[in-house]
Amino acid sequence: MVDISQITGSLGSNSALSSQSASLGDNFEMFLTLLTEQMKNQDPLDPLDSTQFVNQLVDFSSVEQQIQQNQNLENLLLLQAASAQNSAVSYIGKVGVAETNQSTLSNGSASWDYVLPEDSRQTTLVVKDAAGRELGRYDGSSSTGTHSFTWDGRDSAGSVMPDGAYSLEILAADADGNTLAPTIRASARVTGVDLSGSDVIVEMGGIRVPLSSILSLRDGETPV
Repeated sequence: MVDISQITGSLGSNSALSSQSASLGDNFEMFLTLLTEQMKNQDPLDPLDSTQFVNQLVDFSSVEQQIQQNQNLENLLLLQAASAQNSAVSYIGKVGVAETNQSTLSNGSASWDYVLPEDSRQTTLVVKDAAGRELGRYDGSSSTGTHSFTWDGRDSAGSVMPDGAYSLEILAADADGNTLAPTIRASARVTGVDLSGSDVIVEMGGIRVPLSSILSLRDGETPV
């Protein structure tokens, strides 16, 4: 007697529904083959136990339903992804606010907002270029809440940096010396959407962020 619970128990959980469906499908076909062969070759003097047979059919039905549910979920996710892509295209021309530590230096200015989850005993803002080279350190606000920082595009030696993408790192700790993790945001006009990969990428001037990082959109002439 083949125990279908050994098959269903080996399926496990998988974050990729398509892989799970394929696994379920393979086990489903295996079960049908084994069950058919078992019925064909059962001993007439010792026929298949009816209770075990019914239990196997119940398990068989459960696997079939799970396959159908996974397929339906896959279809819903595909529809959701298509909807997200269509929505992302409509972002072009709007000013977006994204959760990102990058901002674009243009006309001698690059701006960020940062949110401290609680008061810090000291906040240091570090601006870096695309290669990760530190350009300067600045004193930041230390109170709980949202704060803004605008960089003038000059490094610690006073040299003017070229326009492009730069990043902000925030060093902050609470009264006990525990490191804080501020949220950093930047705003810019959405100039394009990249749908070529598995993730939708929104282009905001000189920076690229995943669609999931976009926090808000608005109409307007210039970012704030």
